[in-house]
Amino acid sequence: MLGIIFVFSTLWYFSSDLPDYKILANYKPPVSSRVHSGDGQLIAEYAIQKRLFIPYDSIPKKVVFSFLSAEDKNFFSHPGVDAKSVTRAIIKNLKNIFSDKRLEGASTITQQVAKNFLLTNEVSIKRKIKEAILAFRIERAYSKERIMELYLNQIYLGEGTYGVAAASLEYFDKAVGELNYNESALLAGLPKAPSKYNPYKSKKKATARRNIVLKNLYENSYIDKAEYEKLIKSKIKLKKRKIKLLEEANFYSEEVRRIINERYGYDDLYKGGLSIRTPLNTNYQIEAINALRDGLEEYDRRHGWRGTVTNLKEKDWIKKIKELKIDKSLNWKLAKVIKINKLSIKIQTEDKEIGFVDFQYASWTRKKSFDDFLKLNDIIYVKKIKNKKWSLKQLPKINGSIVVMDPYTGRVLAMAGGFSFKLSEFNRATQAKRQPGSAFKPFVYAAALENGFTPSTLVLDAPFVIDQGEGLKTWKPENYGKKFYGPSTLRTGIEKSRNLMTVRIAQQVGFDQITKYTNNFGIYKDVPELLSVSLGSAETTLIKLTSAYCTFVNGGKKITPIFIDRIQNRRGKTIFNSDKRKCLGCAEISYLREEIPTIQDNKEQIISPETAYQVTSMMEGVIKRGTGRKLRNLNLNLAGKTGTTNKNMDAWFLGFTSKLVIGVYVGFDEPESLGKYETGAKAALPVFKKFVKNVIKKKDARPFKVPKDINLVMIDVETGLPPDNNTKSVIYESFKSKDIFFTNLEKLSNKDRLGIDDSKKQKMVLKFY
Repeated sequence: MLGIIFVFSTLWYFSSDLPDYKILANYKPPVSSRVHSGDGQLIAEYAIQKRLFIPYDSIPKKVVFSFLSAEDKNFFSHPGVDAKSVTRAIIKNLKNIFSDKRLEGASTITQQVAKNFLLTNEVSIKRKIKEAILAFRIERAYSKERIMELYLNQIYLGEGTYGVAAASLEYFDKAVGELNYNESALLAGLPKAPSKYNPYKSKKKATARRNIVLKNLYENSYIDKAEYEKLIKSKIKLKKRKIKLLEEANFYSEEVRRIINERYGYDDLYKGGLSIRTPLNTNYQIEAINALRDGLEEYDRRHGWRGTVTNLKEKDWIKKIKELKIDKSLNWKLAKVIKINKLSIKIQTEDKEIGFVDFQYASWTRKKSFDDFLKLNDIIYVKKIKNKKWSLKQLPKINGSIVVMDPYTGRVLAMAGGFSFKLSEFNRATQAKRQPGSAFKPFVYAAALENGFTPSTLVLDAPFVIDQGEGLKTWKPENYGKKFYGPSTLRTGIEKSRNLMTVRIAQQVGFDQITKYTNNFGIYKDVPELLSVSLGSAETTLIKLTSAYCTFVNGGKKITPIFIDRIQNRRGKTIFNSDKRKCLGCAEISYLREEIPTIQDNKEQIISPETAYQVTSMMEGVIKRGTGRKLRNLNLNLAGKTGTTNKNMDAWFLGFTSKLVIGVYVGFDEPESLGKYETGAKAALPVFKKFVKNVIKKKDARPFKVPKDINLVMIDVETGLPPDNNTKSVIYESFKSKDIFFTNLEKLSNKDRLGIDDSKKQKMVLKFY
């Protein structure tokens, strides 16, 4: 009786302050979140610990049997504490006490779960008693499978890894399902002493421990004798996991990280084990950032040499340049000048490689020889050409961004927010607010076309002066080149980027209409009531402007940029899907039905398909005859618009094919003039051109779709009137069926169209402003 009272008193005493084991029901171990591109390539990983969660049903039997044999062979039969193992441990420890050997434990897997989740690592009888009590309670509350799942996802297995899934990748670069008994036994032997039996540190000790586990597997009848003898002779084959993230996508993945953090919070991002699938096209991404970098370098070289990185006389100079290293994807190296001749220099790179730079690869510096601008011990950037030959490089002071989008869905297929993510994480595609300049004009013209104008409507290109209010100077906008061209068609206005015409159109259409459409497009909010807004004086971002241009390609639908396609939680359940479209008829699918289910397009229609096509057609003219004619030699169906702000502070080019919209911005982080002739056509357009040349094939740039209500009529490109004997160039202009100009033309025969006099032509013009 005294014994029973003592046992119950002990249990009552130690049970009074035990932690609540019920938290295990909802326990979710911190698991890393992973971001993948559209083709499945890992582009980012966010975690506090190296851990990947894997449900019990997905853990192969080989792994379970190995851990049972190593840690707790009676796991599926004991109630939480293994009496036989405890008795055996007590007898053995009595012997160990007298021989000064280390004491051994007899903890079951359930006890280890209690210790790892609810208790500390304190070595004491008190903790062991608490551990046993908790083990009994856990066994009554949870299934053996749930306890094993907790254990195999929580256990520390060395090399910073937690759980069998992460350890499998770290030691063998394999998924858990691909492990064999040899590898499973190695992992199962690690919990006893992860550092001691780490195969990277000591293969001999790791092999000995693995062999013990294999022997236990054989004795427990999980493997036969022949398999055991074969496995015991095999060598440990390790393969270190190498996570090769797509460095070129750092700006993109950082934008995804920011979105997830805002939407779900820090814990879900870094501990929640989210699987995030993005629309990123890795090929587009690499080509986009390369095109941007090349364009920024070309601009920088046009403006000559600015100076070396620094000068270091120390022999251990390599240790002092860590902060100067840039993105590996650039393939640039820091180098020290160790010898100077007029037309060549000898260098030592950060990798201690000796090389040479010939002056032909530095002629862009606008210097006559190397000794004009370099001295010994100067630190410079170089890029390898071949063998020991290197070219001189300079970090551009200029910066910029590029965005590539699917115009029908809004999926962002590529984005680069600057020259180097390592040097500056500031994203110039999503965070830099700049004046779009003439790149904004298509939206003014779209508003005009929605309000009765046609591409052939004549607008006066002449001096314009307006009073801005009391105490303010009068506003006198000018065309680029400060010339006036008289009455010109809407098409000419956008092709030649005429400022004075655009201001007159905005004044005629009305500021309320301009505000309405810019809000609908998502470019601005709360636009100031100034006519200068029509010339792109209000600030916006490249991502907003590129999204707005998508509307012209897709038939007038509003687009929101999508950086994330789908998010799944740690158990594979989809918790977010960017595709909100509904499938009509999918619920009643039957092979007996004749109707085919359809996907409902629920995007908002913000301009008519006819207006969208008319603007697209006019921007095709920008490429054929206007400010974007440098793209003509690509021989592709392209449309686009250049943009340059006052004093050439910022340069833009927004262009598209029938499948892709590409936006490019170039400018300084601290706004200053790019230079007298550095317009959108010179500074930004080459970036667009290089990307398109390397990515777009003829079959991917098909003609733009013409809406049913659009009629193509042959007109004089200069006058916008039917061609006559004095016509130099004709085009097929796009008119809506309701346009008065088109209606009048329909009444004339082909013969009449060529022979009518000017007075009749003038009457057929819709309006003259």
